[in-house]
Amino acid sequence: MIFGTLHCESCARLREENAILRAVNARLCGEAAEAQARIELQEARIAALGRNSRTSSKPPSSDIVKPKPRPAGGTKRRIGGQPGHPRHGRPPFAAAELSAPPFEHYPGTCPHCGGEGMPEPGWAPKVVQQVEIREVPLWKEEHHYHSCRCVECGAAYQAQPTGYMAAAGLCGPYLTALVGYMKCALHASYSTIRRFLVNVCGLKLSRSQIAKLVAKVSCALETPYGQLQAALAEQPALHVDETGHRDNGNRFWTWVFRADLYVLFKIEDNRSSSVLVDVLGAEFDGVLGCDFFSAYRKYMRLFDVRVQFCLAHLIREVRYLCELPEGAGPAYGRGLLKAIREMFAIIAQAQERGLGREAIRSELDAARERILAVKFQEPEAEQAGSAGARAARNLSKRLEQYGAAYFEFVTTPEIEPTNNRAEQAIRFVVIDRLITQGTRGRKGRQFCERIWTAIATCAVQKRDVFAYLVEAVQASFRNEPAPSLMPAGP
Repeated sequence: MIFGTLHCESCARLREENAILRAVNARLCGEAAEAQARIELQEARIAALGRNSRTSSKPPSSDIVKPKPRPAGGTKRRIGGQPGHPRHGRPPFAAAELSAPPFEHYPGTCPHCGGEGMPEPGWAPKVVQQVEIREVPLWKEEHHYHSCRCVECGAAYQAQPTGYMAAAGLCGPYLTALVGYMKCALHASYSTIRRFLVNVCGLKLSRSQIAKLVAKVSCALETPYGQLQAALAEQPALHVDETGHRDNGNRFWTWVFRADLYVLFKIEDNRSSSVLVDVLGAEFDGVLGCDFFSAYRKYMRLFDVRVQFCLAHLIREVRYLCELPEGAGPAYGRGLLKAIREMFAIIAQAQERGLGREAIRSELDAARERILAVKFQEPEAEQAGSAGARAARNLSKRLEQYGAAYFEFVTTPEIEPTNNRAEQAIRFVVIDRLITQGTRGRKGRQFCERIWTAIATCAVQKRDVFAYLVEAVQASFRNEPAPSLMPAGP
Protein backbone atom coordinates (compact mmCIF):
# COMPACT_ATOMS: atom_id res chain seq x y z
CA MET A 1 0.00 0.00 0.00
CA ILE A 2 2.82 2.34 0.89
CA PHE A 3 4.66 1.40 -2.32
CA GLY A 4 1.61 2.19 -4.44
CA THR A 5 1.24 5.56 -2.76
CA LEU A 6 4.91 6.42 -3.40
CA HIS A 7 4.60 5.32 -7.02
CA CYS A 8 1.61 7.55 -7.63
CA GLU A 9 3.38 10.54 -6.02
CA SER A 10 6.47 9.90 -8.20
CA CYS A 11 4.40 9.71 -11.37
CA ALA A 12 2.59 12.93 -10.46
CA ARG A 13 5.88 14.69 -9.80
CA LEU A 14 7.29 13.46 -13.14
CA ARG A 15 4.19 14.61 -14.98
CA GLU A 16 4.48 18.01 -13.32
CA GLU A 17 8.17 18.30 -14.22
CA ASN A 18 7.41 17.14 -17.77
CA ALA A 19 4.73 19.80 -18.15
CA ILE A 20 7.18 22.44 -16.86
CA LEU A 21 9.87 21.26 -19.30
CA ARG A 22 7.37 21.31 -22.17
CA ALA A 23 6.38 24.86 -21.29
CA VAL A 24 10.03 25.92 -21.08
CA ASN A 25 10.73 24.22 -24.41
CA ALA A 26 7.77 25.93 -26.07
CA ARG A 27 8.91 29.28 -24.68
CA LEU A 28 12.48 28.74 -25.87
CA CYS A 29 11.28 27.64 -29.32
CA GLY A 30 9.15 30.77 -29.57
CA GLU A 31 12.06 32.97 -28.52
CA ALA A 32 14.34 31.22 -31.02
CA ALA A 33 11.78 31.75 -33.81
CA GLU A 34 11.46 35.42 -32.87
CA ALA A 35 15.26 35.80 -32.78
CA GLN A 36 15.59 34.10 -36.16
CA ALA A 37 12.96 36.42 -37.61
CA ARG A 38 14.80 39.44 -36.20
CA ILE A 39 18.10 38.17 -37.62
CA GLU A 40 16.57 37.69 -41.06
CA LEU A 41 14.97 41.14 -40.89
CA GLN A 42 18.30 42.74 -39.97
CA GLU A 43 20.09 40.80 -42.71
CA ALA A 44 17.52 42.04 -45.23
CA ARG A 45 17.97 45.61 -43.98
CA ILE A 46 21.75 45.31 -44.20
CA ALA A 47 21.46 43.97 -47.75
CA ALA A 48 19.10 46.81 -48.67
CA LEU A 49 21.50 49.39 -47.22
CA GLY A 50 24.25 47.84 -49.30
CA ARG A 51 22.40 48.39 -52.58
CA ASN A 52 24.34 50.37 -55.15
CA SER A 53 24.12 51.24 -58.84
CA ARG A 54 24.91 47.60 -59.76
CA THR A 55 22.07 46.11 -57.69
CA SER A 56 19.40 48.82 -57.94
CA SER A 57 18.30 51.88 -59.88
CA LYS A 58 20.44 54.19 -57.72
CA PRO A 59 22.72 56.51 -59.74
CA PRO A 60 26.45 55.72 -59.82
CA SER A 61 27.13 58.98 -57.96
CA SER A 62 25.44 57.47 -54.90
CA ASP A 63 28.08 54.75 -54.60
CA ILE A 64 30.32 55.78 -51.70
CA VAL A 65 33.30 53.48 -52.03
CA LYS A 66 37.03 53.81 -51.63
CA PRO A 67 39.10 53.57 -54.80
CA LYS A 68 40.86 50.27 -55.33
CA PRO A 69 44.51 50.41 -54.23
CA ARG A 70 47.07 50.36 -57.00
CA PRO A 71 49.09 47.16 -57.33
CA ALA A 72 52.50 47.25 -55.66
CA GLY A 73 55.22 48.38 -58.02
CA GLY A 74 52.78 49.76 -60.59
CA THR A 75 53.55 53.03 -62.33
CA LYS A 76 51.26 56.02 -61.89
CA ARG A 77 49.45 57.05 -65.06
CA ARG A 78 50.25 60.50 -66.40
CA ILE A 79 47.59 63.20 -66.49
CA GLY A 80 46.26 63.96 -69.98
CA GLY A 81 46.39 62.00 -73.22
CA GLN A 82 47.57 58.41 -72.94
CA PRO A 83 49.99 56.63 -75.29
CA GLY A 84 48.18 54.79 -78.06
CA HIS A 85 45.01 56.90 -77.84
CA PRO A 86 44.06 58.98 -80.91
CA ARG A 87 44.69 62.68 -80.54
CA HIS A 88 41.68 65.00 -80.51
CA GLY A 89 42.29 68.52 -81.76
CA ARG A 90 40.25 71.41 -83.11
CA PRO A 91 40.36 71.58 -86.91
CA PRO A 92 41.77 74.95 -88.11
CA PHE A 93 39.52 77.55 -89.71
CA ALA A 94 39.34 77.35 -93.49
CA ALA A 95 40.52 80.33 -95.55
CA ALA A 96 36.90 81.17 -96.47
CA GLU A 97 35.99 81.42 -92.77
CA LEU A 98 38.58 84.11 -91.99
CA SER A 99 37.17 87.59 -91.47
CA ALA A 100 40.34 89.26 -92.86
CA PRO A 101 43.39 88.26 -94.94
CA PRO A 102 46.18 86.58 -92.94
CA PHE A 103 48.57 88.91 -91.15
CA GLU A 104 52.23 88.31 -92.08
CA HIS A 105 54.85 88.55 -89.36
CA TYR A 106 58.62 88.39 -89.96
CA PRO A 107 61.34 88.10 -87.33
CA GLY A 108 63.66 91.04 -86.71
CA THR A 109 67.40 90.75 -86.37
CA CYS A 110 69.11 87.46 -85.67
CA PRO A 111 68.82 86.60 -81.93
CA HIS A 112 72.29 84.93 -82.07
CA CYS A 113 74.49 87.60 -83.70
CA GLY A 114 72.19 90.55 -84.41
CA GLY A 115 72.56 90.22 -88.19
CA GLU A 116 69.83 91.01 -90.74
CA GLY A 117 67.54 88.09 -91.67
CA MET A 118 66.52 86.98 -95.15
CA PRO A 119 63.32 84.89 -95.78
CA GLU A 120 64.23 81.35 -96.81
CA PRO A 121 62.28 80.09 -99.87
CA GLY A 122 60.20 76.96 -99.26
CA TRP A 123 59.87 77.36 -95.52
CA ALA A 124 56.22 77.23 -94.43
CA PRO A 125 55.23 79.80 -91.81
CA LYS A 126 53.96 78.83 -88.40
CA VAL A 127 50.19 79.36 -88.39
CA VAL A 128 48.50 80.77 -85.29
CA GLN A 129 44.75 81.40 -85.45
CA GLN A 130 42.69 83.54 -83.10
CA VAL A 131 38.96 84.04 -82.71
CA GLU A 132 37.34 86.88 -80.78
CA ILE A 133 33.91 88.21 -79.88
CA ARG A 134 33.17 91.78 -80.90
CA GLU A 135 32.87 94.22 -78.04
CA VAL A 136 29.14 94.83 -78.61
CA PRO A 137 27.77 92.00 -80.79
CA LEU A 138 24.43 93.72 -81.42
CA TRP A 139 22.84 95.06 -84.59
CA LYS A 140 20.50 97.92 -83.69
CA GLU A 141 17.88 99.31 -86.07
CA GLU A 142 15.22 101.99 -85.88
CA HIS A 143 12.05 102.01 -87.98
CA HIS A 144 9.92 105.16 -88.39
CA TYR A 145 6.19 104.80 -89.07
CA HIS A 146 4.90 108.17 -90.36
CA SER A 147 1.45 109.69 -90.25
CA CYS A 148 -0.51 111.09 -93.20
CA ARG A 149 -3.75 113.01 -93.76
CA CYS A 150 -6.20 112.01 -96.44
CA VAL A 151 -6.63 114.69 -99.08
CA GLU A 152 -10.17 113.53 -99.79
CA CYS A 153 -11.76 113.28 -96.32
CA GLY A 154 -9.14 114.96 -94.17
CA ALA A 155 -8.77 112.00 -91.77
CA ALA A 156 -5.35 111.35 -90.22
CA TYR A 157 -3.85 107.86 -90.29
CA GLN A 158 -0.49 106.30 -89.49
CA ALA A 159 1.62 103.43 -90.86
CA GLN A 160 1.67 100.42 -88.51
CA PRO A 161 4.17 97.59 -88.02
CA THR A 162 2.91 94.50 -89.81
CA GLY A 163 4.06 90.97 -90.48
CA TYR A 164 7.63 90.29 -89.43
CA MET A 165 8.15 93.57 -87.54
CA ALA A 166 4.91 93.27 -85.61
CA ALA A 167 5.68 89.69 -84.54
CA ALA A 168 9.33 90.30 -83.65
CA GLY A 169 8.97 93.56 -81.76
CA LEU A 170 12.10 94.73 -79.94
CA CYS A 171 14.22 91.58 -80.39
CA GLY A 172 14.99 89.81 -83.66
CA PRO A 173 15.01 86.06 -84.26
CA TYR A 174 18.65 85.43 -83.30
CA LEU A 175 18.35 87.23 -79.97
CA THR A 176 14.97 85.60 -79.27
CA ALA A 177 16.35 82.14 -80.05
CA LEU A 178 19.43 82.86 -77.91
CA VAL A 179 17.27 83.68 -74.89
CA GLY A 180 15.27 80.46 -75.34
CA TYR A 181 18.46 78.45 -75.78
CA MET A 182 20.02 79.90 -72.64
CA LYS A 183 16.85 79.39 -70.61
CA CYS A 184 16.70 75.64 -71.25
CA ALA A 185 19.82 74.25 -72.92
CA LEU A 186 22.08 76.18 -70.50
CA HIS A 187 19.68 75.94 -67.50
CA ALA A 188 19.90 79.72 -66.99
CA SER A 189 17.43 81.65 -64.86
CA TYR A 190 15.78 84.89 -65.98
CA SER A 191 18.15 86.82 -63.71
CA THR A 192 21.19 85.08 -65.20
CA ILE A 193 20.05 85.81 -68.76
CA ARG A 194 19.39 89.43 -67.82
CA ARG A 195 22.89 89.82 -66.35
CA PHE A 196 24.44 88.25 -69.47
CA LEU A 197 22.58 90.63 -71.79
CA VAL A 198 23.52 93.66 -69.70
CA ASN A 199 27.17 92.84 -68.98
CA VAL A 200 28.17 91.11 -72.21
CA CYS A 201 25.82 92.49 -74.87
CA GLY A 202 25.15 95.92 -73.42
CA LEU A 203 21.37 95.40 -73.66
CA LYS A 204 19.09 96.02 -70.70
CA LEU A 205 15.89 93.96 -70.75
CA SER A 206 13.37 93.45 -67.97
CA ARG A 207 12.52 89.99 -66.65
CA SER A 208 9.02 90.29 -68.12
CA GLN A 209 10.50 91.08 -71.56
CA ILE A 210 12.74 88.00 -71.33
CA ALA A 211 9.71 85.91 -70.35
CA LYS A 212 7.92 87.18 -73.48
CA LEU A 213 10.87 86.10 -75.63
CA VAL A 214 10.75 82.62 -74.08
CA ALA A 215 7.02 82.48 -74.85
CA LYS A 216 7.76 83.36 -78.51
CA VAL A 217 10.23 80.46 -78.75
CA SER A 218 7.62 78.15 -77.26
CA CYS A 219 5.05 79.33 -79.80
CA ALA A 220 7.52 78.75 -82.66
CA LEU A 221 7.97 75.11 -81.56
CA GLU A 222 4.27 74.31 -81.15
CA THR A 223 3.70 72.84 -84.64
CA PRO A 224 6.90 70.72 -84.83
CA TYR A 225 6.12 69.34 -81.37
CA GLY A 226 2.58 68.45 -82.38
CA GLN A 227 3.83 66.64 -85.49
CA LEU A 228 6.15 64.46 -83.44
CA GLN A 229 3.44 63.67 -80.89
CA ALA A 230 0.98 62.68 -83.61
CA ALA A 231 3.54 60.30 -85.10
CA LEU A 232 4.31 58.47 -81.85
CA ALA A 233 1.51 55.94 -82.18
CA GLU A 234 2.84 54.86 -85.60
CA GLN A 235 6.36 54.05 -84.41
CA PRO A 236 7.41 50.37 -84.56
CA ALA A 237 9.31 50.70 -81.28
CA LEU A 238 9.34 53.22 -78.43
CA HIS A 239 11.42 53.41 -75.27
CA VAL A 240 9.55 55.13 -72.43
CA ASP A 241 10.55 56.39 -69.00
CA GLU A 242 9.40 58.98 -66.48
CA THR A 243 10.84 61.13 -63.72
CA GLY A 244 9.54 63.63 -61.20
CA HIS A 245 8.91 67.32 -61.98
CA ARG A 246 8.07 70.23 -59.70
CA ASP A 247 5.61 72.86 -60.87
CA ASN A 248 4.93 75.72 -58.49
CA GLY A 249 5.32 73.35 -55.52
CA ASN A 250 3.09 70.63 -56.99
CA ARG A 251 4.18 67.13 -57.98
CA PHE A 252 4.19 66.45 -61.74
CA TRP A 253 5.87 63.84 -63.92
CA THR A 254 8.02 64.22 -67.03
CA TRP A 255 7.53 61.37 -69.52
CA VAL A 256 10.03 60.69 -72.30
CA PHE A 257 9.16 58.82 -75.50
CA ARG A 258 12.28 57.78 -77.41
CA ALA A 259 11.72 56.76 -81.02
CA ASP A 260 14.47 55.73 -83.41
CA LEU A 261 15.26 59.24 -84.71
CA TYR A 262 13.48 61.61 -82.36
CA VAL A 263 12.63 62.19 -78.71
CA LEU A 264 9.45 63.68 -77.22
CA PHE A 265 8.89 64.92 -73.67
CA LYS A 266 5.52 65.37 -72.02
CA ILE A 267 4.79 66.75 -68.54
CA GLU A 268 1.68 65.36 -66.81
CA ASP A 269 0.19 65.57 -63.33
CA ASN A 270 0.15 61.79 -62.88
CA ARG A 271 2.25 58.69 -63.44
CA SER A 272 -0.55 56.29 -64.38
CA SER A 273 -1.30 54.31 -67.52
CA SER A 274 -3.79 57.01 -68.58
CA VAL A 275 -0.83 59.04 -69.90
CA LEU A 276 0.11 56.17 -72.19
CA VAL A 277 -3.48 55.90 -73.38
CA ASP A 278 -3.66 59.66 -74.09
CA VAL A 279 -0.35 59.76 -75.97
CA LEU A 280 -0.26 56.38 -77.73
CA GLY A 281 -3.93 55.44 -77.81
CA ALA A 282 -5.57 52.06 -77.24
CA GLU A 283 -4.35 50.54 -80.52
CA PHE A 284 -0.60 51.02 -80.32
CA ASP A 285 0.87 48.31 -82.55
CA GLY A 286 4.57 48.76 -81.82
CA VAL A 287 6.78 47.45 -79.03
CA LEU A 288 7.12 49.45 -75.82
CA GLY A 289 10.53 49.37 -74.11
CA CYS A 290 10.18 50.21 -70.42
CA ASP A 291 10.90 49.14 -66.86
CA PHE A 292 8.63 46.94 -64.72
CA PHE A 293 6.56 49.84 -63.36
CA SER A 294 2.87 49.03 -62.82
CA ALA A 295 1.59 51.64 -65.32
CA TYR A 296 3.27 49.80 -68.19
CA ARG A 297 1.99 46.43 -67.01
CA LYS A 298 -1.56 47.78 -66.85
CA TYR A 299 -1.30 49.32 -70.33
CA MET A 300 0.09 46.01 -71.60
CA ARG A 301 -2.74 44.03 -69.97
CA LEU A 302 -5.65 46.30 -70.98
CA PHE A 303 -4.73 46.78 -74.64
CA ASP A 304 -2.64 43.68 -75.42
CA VAL A 305 0.45 45.79 -76.16
CA ARG A 306 3.78 44.09 -76.76
CA VAL A 307 6.31 45.18 -74.16
CA GLN A 308 10.07 44.77 -73.76
CA PHE A 309 10.86 45.00 -70.06
CA CYS A 310 14.36 46.28 -69.33
CA LEU A 311 16.86 43.47 -68.84
CA ALA A 312 19.29 45.84 -67.12
CA HIS A 313 16.75 46.40 -64.32
CA LEU A 314 16.27 42.64 -64.05
CA ILE A 315 20.03 42.09 -63.77
CA ARG A 316 20.22 44.60 -60.90
CA GLU A 317 17.53 42.74 -58.99
CA VAL A 318 19.25 39.41 -59.61
CA ARG A 319 22.57 40.83 -58.38
CA TYR A 320 20.86 42.06 -55.22
CA LEU A 321 19.41 38.59 -54.74
CA CYS A 322 22.87 37.04 -55.08
CA GLU A 323 24.22 39.26 -52.29
CA LEU A 324 21.64 38.15 -49.71
CA PRO A 325 22.63 35.61 -47.00
CA GLU A 326 23.21 32.10 -48.32
CA GLY A 327 20.23 29.93 -49.09
CA ALA A 328 17.91 28.88 -51.86
CA GLY A 329 17.32 32.49 -52.93
CA PRO A 330 20.93 33.45 -53.73
CA ALA A 331 21.47 30.06 -55.37
CA TYR A 332 18.56 30.77 -57.70
CA GLY A 333 19.95 34.25 -58.38
CA ARG A 334 23.40 32.93 -59.32
CA GLY A 335 21.91 30.44 -61.78
CA LEU A 336 19.75 33.14 -63.33
CA LEU A 337 22.64 35.62 -63.58
CA LYS A 338 24.85 33.03 -65.26
CA ALA A 339 22.20 32.31 -67.92
CA ILE A 340 21.63 36.05 -68.58
CA ARG A 341 25.35 36.69 -68.94
CA GLU A 342 25.57 33.90 -71.51
CA MET A 343 22.90 35.66 -73.59
CA PHE A 344 24.71 38.99 -73.50
CA ALA A 345 27.96 37.25 -74.41
CA ILE A 346 26.26 35.95 -77.56
CA ILE A 347 25.10 39.50 -78.44
CA ALA A 348 28.57 40.98 -77.79
CA GLN A 349 30.30 38.37 -79.94
CA ALA A 350 27.82 38.98 -82.77
CA GLN A 351 28.49 42.73 -82.63
CA GLU A 352 32.23 42.12 -82.83
CA ARG A 353 31.67 40.02 -85.96
CA GLY A 354 29.31 42.62 -87.45
CA LEU A 355 26.30 40.28 -87.35
CA GLY A 356 22.72 41.46 -86.95
CA ARG A 357 20.19 40.05 -84.54
CA GLU A 358 18.56 37.92 -87.23
CA ALA A 359 21.85 36.07 -87.83
CA ILE A 360 21.95 34.86 -84.23
CA ARG A 361 18.20 34.32 -83.82
CA SER A 362 18.52 30.60 -83.05
CA GLU A 363 21.27 31.21 -80.47
CA LEU A 364 19.19 33.91 -78.76
CA ASP A 365 16.15 31.61 -78.70
CA ALA A 366 18.20 28.89 -77.02
CA ALA A 367 19.64 31.39 -74.50
CA ARG A 368 16.15 32.66 -73.70
CA GLU A 369 14.96 29.12 -72.99
CA ARG A 370 17.92 28.51 -70.70
CA ILE A 371 17.07 31.63 -68.70
CA LEU A 372 13.41 30.69 -68.32
CA ALA A 373 14.37 27.11 -67.47
CA VAL A 374 16.16 28.22 -64.28
CA LYS A 375 13.69 27.26 -61.54
CA PHE A 376 13.46 28.33 -57.94
CA GLN A 377 13.71 25.38 -55.57
CA GLU A 378 11.33 26.07 -52.68
CA PRO A 379 13.36 25.83 -49.42
CA GLU A 380 12.38 23.94 -46.28
CA ALA A 381 9.74 25.36 -44.00
CA GLU A 382 12.23 26.97 -41.60
CA GLN A 383 13.86 28.87 -44.51
CA ALA A 384 10.75 29.63 -46.53
CA GLY A 385 10.21 32.99 -44.84
CA SER A 386 13.74 34.32 -45.24
CA ALA A 387 14.40 37.52 -47.19
CA GLY A 388 16.29 35.63 -49.93
CA ALA A 389 13.53 33.08 -50.34
CA ARG A 390 10.83 35.76 -50.55
CA ALA A 391 12.76 37.80 -53.12
CA ALA A 392 13.53 34.70 -55.20
CA ARG A 393 9.91 33.51 -55.02
CA ASN A 394 8.63 36.88 -56.25
CA LEU A 395 11.18 37.00 -59.06
CA SER A 396 10.36 33.44 -60.10
CA LYS A 397 6.62 34.24 -60.25
CA ARG A 398 7.35 37.37 -62.29
CA LEU A 399 9.35 35.45 -64.89
CA GLU A 400 6.67 32.79 -65.02
CA GLN A 401 4.01 35.43 -65.76
CA TYR A 402 5.99 38.05 -67.74
CA GLY A 403 9.04 36.11 -68.92
CA ALA A 404 8.21 36.45 -72.61
CA ALA A 405 8.05 40.25 -72.26
CA TYR A 406 11.73 40.33 -71.33
CA PHE A 407 12.73 38.86 -74.70
CA GLU A 408 10.67 40.72 -77.31
CA PHE A 409 13.97 42.07 -78.67
CA VAL A 410 14.81 38.60 -79.98
CA THR A 411 12.05 38.80 -82.60
CA THR A 412 11.84 42.61 -82.93
CA PRO A 413 15.12 44.18 -84.14
CA GLU A 414 13.78 47.74 -83.66
CA ILE A 415 13.71 47.41 -79.85
CA GLU A 416 16.69 47.16 -77.50
CA PRO A 417 16.93 44.63 -74.63
CA THR A 418 17.47 47.47 -72.13
CA ASN A 419 15.76 50.81 -71.60
CA ASN A 420 19.04 52.74 -71.74
CA ARG A 421 17.88 54.90 -74.65
CA ALA A 422 15.05 56.44 -72.65
CA GLU A 423 17.15 56.76 -69.50
CA GLN A 424 19.92 58.55 -71.40
CA ALA A 425 17.40 60.94 -72.98
CA ILE A 426 15.82 61.81 -69.63
CA ARG A 427 19.17 62.49 -67.93
CA PHE A 428 19.20 66.05 -69.31
CA VAL A 429 15.79 66.68 -67.71
CA VAL A 430 17.00 65.42 -64.33
CA ILE A 431 19.96 67.82 -64.47
CA ASP A 432 17.68 70.70 -65.46
CA ARG A 433 15.36 69.89 -62.54
CA LEU A 434 18.23 69.98 -60.05
CA ILE A 435 19.38 73.39 -61.31
CA THR A 436 16.14 75.21 -62.10
CA GLN A 437 13.80 73.61 -59.50
CA GLY A 438 11.03 73.12 -62.08
CA THR A 439 8.37 75.40 -63.58
CA ARG A 440 5.63 77.71 -62.34
CA GLY A 441 2.63 77.10 -64.56
CA ARG A 442 1.12 75.64 -67.73
CA LYS A 443 3.06 77.92 -70.10
CA GLY A 444 6.33 77.00 -68.43
CA ARG A 445 5.52 73.29 -68.74
CA GLN A 446 4.68 73.70 -72.43
CA PHE A 447 7.94 75.55 -73.09
CA CYS A 448 9.95 72.82 -71.37
CA GLU A 449 8.16 70.04 -73.26
CA ARG A 450 8.78 71.68 -76.60
CA ILE A 451 12.35 72.89 -76.22
CA TRP A 452 13.49 69.69 -74.45
CA THR A 453 12.04 67.82 -77.41
CA ALA A 454 13.85 70.09 -79.89
CA ILE A 455 17.19 69.80 -78.06
CA ALA A 456 17.08 66.00 -77.70
CA THR A 457 15.78 65.42 -81.24
CA CYS A 458 18.44 67.65 -82.81
CA ALA A 459 21.08 65.74 -80.85
CA VAL A 460 19.76 62.40 -82.15
CA GLN A 461 19.58 63.70 -85.72
CA LYS A 462 22.99 65.45 -85.41
CA ARG A 463 21.50 68.87 -86.17
CA ASP A 464 22.59 72.25 -84.79
CA VAL A 465 19.92 72.97 -82.20
CA PHE A 466 20.58 76.73 -82.04
CA ALA A 467 20.41 77.04 -85.83
CA TYR A 468 17.12 75.13 -85.73
CA LEU A 469 15.69 77.46 -83.06
CA VAL A 470 16.64 80.49 -85.15
CA GLU A 471 14.92 79.01 -88.22
CA ALA A 472 11.81 78.16 -86.19
CA VAL A 473 11.58 81.66 -84.70
CA GLN A 474 12.15 83.30 -88.13
CA ALA A 475 9.36 81.18 -89.62
CA SER A 476 7.05 82.11 -86.74
CA PHE A 477 7.74 85.83 -87.21
CA ARG A 478 7.01 85.53 -90.93
CA ASN A 479 3.86 83.48 -90.25
CA GLU A 480 5.35 80.60 -92.23
CA PRO A 481 5.40 76.84 -91.42
CA ALA A 482 8.11 75.98 -88.92
CA PRO A 483 10.88 73.60 -90.01
CA SER A 484 9.90 70.04 -89.17
CA LEU A 485 11.63 67.87 -86.60
CA MET A 486 10.34 64.70 -88.23
CA PRO A 487 13.19 62.46 -89.39
CA ALA A 488 13.81 62.50 -93.11
CA GLY A 489 12.80 59.41 -95.10
CA PRO A 490 15.33 56.79 -96.20
